[in-house]
Amino acid sequence: MKNLIFGLLALSLFSCTKELGGDDGPINVPSSTVLTGTINATTTLTADKTWTLKGYVYVTEGASLIIQPGTVIKSDVAEKGALCIERGAKLIAEGTQDKPIVFTSGQPDGQKSPGDWGGIVILGKAKTNRTSEPTIEGGIGRPYGGTNDEDNSGVIKYVRIEYAGIAALPNSEINALTLGAVGRGTIIQYVQTIYANDDAFEFFGGTVSPRYLYAFATADDDYDFDFGYTGEVNYGISKRDPLFVDNGDAGNGVECDNDGTGSLAQPFTHPKLNQMILIGPFSNTSLSNHNLGLRWRRATQFTITNSKILGYQKGSFSIESNETAQSYKDGVSKFLNNEIQAFDPLLNFKSTSSLFTAVDMKSKALSEGNSEKQYSKAEMDILSKPTWTNGWTRFPTKGN
Repeated sequence: MKNLIFGLLALSLFSCTKELGGDDGPINVPSSTVLTGTINATTTLTADKTWTLKGYVYVTEGASLIIQPGTVIKSDVAEKGALCIERGAKLIAEGTQDKPIVFTSGQPDGQKSPGDWGGIVILGKAKTNRTSEPTIEGGIGRPYGGTNDEDNSGVIKYVRIEYAGIAALPNSEINALTLGAVGRGTIIQYVQTIYANDDAFEFFGGTVSPRYLYAFATADDDYDFDFGYTGEVNYGISKRDPLFVDNGDAGNGVECDNDGTGSLAQPFTHPKLNQMILIGPFSNTSLSNHNLGLRWRRATQFTITNSKILGYQKGSFSIESNETAQSYKDGVSKFLNNEIQAFDPLLNFKSTSSLFTAVDMKSKALSEGNSEKQYSKAEMDILSKPTWTNGWTRFPTKGN
């Protein structure tokens, strides 16, 4: 009997060790649950504690931050936190469907606000279209970019990022998830943002190709692409809150620029989006800054296929420069087999370019497998929750 009890105890301890970080246990667990400054050696955050980001926390080159399934990381209330994974560092945050990893506000339920903390910033070594080495926005100032499009910044799976997004300076914000020149060796799947105070997902160059992203109730843009991003996004959803939007900027499903000046720098920003479901507020009472489903802006290229762009107040598919219009006209940019439905169906197609008008856009789009739809709000709500969202996402009212 003693041998049996000892054997069961040993098995229990072994299982617990594996649960807390593999066969050899977690690596370098911090003694304090408050994280500050720099992390310059591989470190594990275990699920048996609640961790706090106090101020900007940087994981430096050569180090990995490992986060166990089910771990909760909150922000300090007085000194808002943010997590920056620098070039050459890795974030290994691999949650599961029943044990997602959660980054959230330090405030109690009922008192949470968009912008209670910064967000997650990941910087890689893939290409951008900048002629000199860029530094990431939001007051972080760390460099990103390089020549390695296969760069690997880690694994992010089954992660929620709640109530993030702070502005360090005008037009310089930390988004819920900011990706600077992240390479396609990085795995990003099953990530939800909730009430982001700026963009939900912003891509500055790079080739990373995430799948299963969900932007819920974003203030500004759900998906923002700049500086030569050329990756793919498959199975992305956005769902807007009609009564929440950025007071200064217009909130779009997708916003895309080659850069801020509309230059012809290469590689051209050219996101390839497939199986997206972008759902606007679709409401008579929505706030006025709710804007467009697809906003293809300064000298950008794009491919979007097999997607639904529904319920946006001011238009579904908008082209806003001659260079962007020319790429679509010439077939470099593609819009194929999509369904669109603006709040006002007369605004399904919009163009500010004389080279290719809204009438031209509509004619081309309808000849290439796209269709104008008339979904009800109830039908849109069903579309917004496919089976892959089960178990790890949540859809709170603002503040909870």
